[in-house]
Amino acid sequence: CSSLAIGTTTGYRLFSLSSVEQLDQVHESNEIPDVYIVERLFSSSLVVVVSHAKPQQMNVYHFKKGTEICNYSYSSNILSIRLNRQRLVVCLEESIYIHNIKDMKLLKTILDTPSNTTGLCALSINHANSYLAYPGSATSGEIALYDGNTLKTACTIPAHDGPLAALTFNSTGSKLASASEKGTVIRVFSIPGGQKLYEFRRGMKRYVNISSLVFSMDSQFLCASSNTETVHIFKLEHLTDSRPEEPPTWSGYMGKMFQAATNYLPAQVSGMMNQDRAFATVRLNISGQRNICALSTIQKLPRLLVTTSDGHLYIYNLDPQDGGECVLIKKHSLLGSGRMEENKENDLRPPLPQSYAATVARQSTVPSTSTMPGYSEDGGALRGEVIPEHEFATGPVCLDDENEFPPVSI
Repeated sequence: CSSLAIGTTTGYRLFSLSSVEQLDQVHESNEIPDVYIVERLFSSSLVVVVSHAKPQQMNVYHFKKGTEICNYSYSSNILSIRLNRQRLVVCLEESIYIHNIKDMKLLKTILDTPSNTTGLCALSINHANSYLAYPGSATSGEIALYDGNTLKTACTIPAHDGPLAALTFNSTGSKLASASEKGTVIRVFSIPGGQKLYEFRRGMKRYVNISSLVFSMDSQFLCASSNTETVHIFKLEHLTDSRPEEPPTWSGYMGKMFQAATNYLPAQVSGMMNQDRAFATVRLNISGQRNICALSTIQKLPRLLVTTSDGHLYIYNLDPQDGGECVLIKKHSLLGSGRMEENKENDLRPPLPQSYAATVARQSTVPSTSTMPGYSEDGGALRGEVIPEHEFATGPVCLDDENEFPPVSI
């Protein structure tokens, strides 16, 4: 959650999110028009781009050097791409391709997956737990969990009654959150076992289309946004476990009796009793637009970031102790020339650190290399076709050095 990538009708842009006040544009490319997928590998120079002009082709670039690492074509339109330090996953409507990100070699093709028209899938950003989750059914909320390291199926999780709408892993790959097309209930499961850990109710009155589901980096909070104006933030805590031992009282005794009684009620009833309401909320001034959220720490404070499809970034303060309504502190325009829209109600001006954009702008001492040999245009066009070894890139994906990858935190 330290950078933002956006695709536009003219190309794509990359921003650094290290400051509330300053939105640093790291890179802008107008070489490929109508970009609808742009995925950056953490804060490295590797970026994957897909355009409406060639929706079946994935282009992998080293944007600092301005070189194309490789390109790869598939049998149908690319719907989504996910990547971590170990794997790059390409999701089509009825198949999934798993590449080794170091040399872009195709390791596994999962064929005949249930129809997945939105390209819904999630990949753990923790490469030690490279779990991949995708819909296991087109008619029910079954989650297929796949181990991207061992290239084997891990388990199947019966998460919801209706089809899935959102999936996301926490930063360590130990939890998976999901929501169905109804959008009323969000569930969190342990990984790789698939046991249900939490259940949150987003609302009961109306069905919504959840467009974004994301954990905070410390896994304490889970944020859900939809096509409505309300963004919900849930706190992952078991209240009964976090309270100190209470002295024996009548109310405490009755509370324990009530908790024990839920074990004998039908699952649907007891589930309702154990659901938690939102810890914090945001009311956007827009409704009906697709948006993406992130929970991040910027300038040492927890923030909620909301990016909308009309090209704006909203930054809110999140109170990690009391929650409640989050306060809007900044609004940025992503489609202008980098100028900011001031929020006069709450204008913070902390000292700005050296920006990442300024660092990137310095003259690089590394000589630019020529484009690596890529893949053939029709490579893998036939379902299940084995790609000949000579079609792969001849060398590893070379970034400047290992510092291109963010440090591993144990």
